Amino acid sequence: MNQAILQQDVQSYINKNLTADITKIMLAKSPFKDVSAKELAEQIDSKHRAEKKLPTWFHADQVYYPSKLALEQTSSEATASYKSQLIKGKRILDFTGGFGVDSYFFAKVAQQVIYCERNIELAAIAKHNLTTLGLKNVDFFHEDGLTFLKKGNELFDTIYIDPSRRVENKKVFMLEDTEPNVIENLPLLLEKAHQLIIKTSPMLDIQAGLKEFGSYVREIHVVSYKNDCKELLWILQPELCAEPQIHCAILTPQKTLHFNFSIEYEKNSEILNYTDPLSYLYEPDVAVLKAGAFKSTAIKQAIEKLNINTHLYTSENIVKEFPGKTFKVISAIPYRDFIKKKMKGSFNVISRNFPLTPEQLKKKHKLSDGGEVFLLFTTGCSGNLITIEAERLA
Repeated sequence: MNQAILQQDVQSYINKNLTADITKIMLAKSPFKDVSAKELAEQIDSKHRAEKKLPTWFHADQVYYPSKLALEQTSSEATASYKSQLIKGKRILDFTGGFGVDSYFFAKVAQQVIYCERNIELAAIAKHNLTTLGLKNVDFFHEDGLTFLKKGNELFDTIYIDPSRRVENKKVFMLEDTEPNVIENLPLLLEKAHQLIIKTSPMLDIQAGLKEFGSYVREIHVVSYKNDCKELLWILQPELCAEPQIHCAILTPQKTLHFNFSIEYEKNSEILNYTDPLSYLYEPDVAVLKAGAFKSTAIKQAIEKLNINTHLYTSENIVKEFPGKTFKVISAIPYRDFIKKKMKGSFNVISRNFPLTPEQLKKKHKLSDGGEVFLLFTTGCSGNLITIEAERLA
């Protein structure tokens, strides 16, 4: 960590060049004796990336930024704030502290946070930033989380671990391939905590995760932000649990929507009838789809489903705060009739359970992107291809 970067003239230069060409700055001679052009470019690039992801850091003075890769791997403020609602107890261990965003939000609600990070540069940056941001209840350790746990006899109320999914410069998704190997070390982790929260790749199959973690799983949280699945969180406890609950957390800048169900409920639910589009159409958020709540969505929301394999839903009366997108149906016609109409103009094209992708559809029918109207191409209740023209309500 180069302390010269924190000098006022250097910080002013960084702030004045947030929208500058990074390549030009990197190739030019640095105006500062103790700060290289590469360091300047890295600080400017990372701070620019942090503006929306980490506004608290972006708007604070004297913040030191890590590499682009480290910033990409850190939690956003939105997801870190959500996780802070899941921790329990007074003493929290952030097993893989990284840039310190999760520790920051944990410290807002817990009495004490222990931060562990084996990367000495990242640990120094996190300690500087969190101290600068005014936190006084975080203890920092430049140490591997496993080493820290093994050498002490402390019991934590919650241990949070975000194992690295980039090993030897390659992205990995399976639990046994992450560092540390959480499956191999699960007995130790459960022995040292009343509650364990593990963040895994959002691409991890939920059934595969349940098989690996076993009956210690109490809850699974599928977290999305702006309809992009960001995190898959597993809450484990030392005692064996009954059927785990699945929580879909749909985060937006304005509010958070929740949709909860159990795997057993989804498995035992049955939809007897499917129907053509009614007055309103619903497309579930990616968190709901990732969680596999295909039947639960229809039953819990008291709405109809178009087709067993079409995860679009419909109703005659509008459902308030549906966990996803809501549309007002303008028309619904067989796809063959849409072909005959030869519609022109700009549309938002969506393809669900349909043989052509949005790009293929736009090319085939000479449709442009944009406008207020949505065209949804899908399969109807009788297995026929249909086109739904609709306007987005929420």
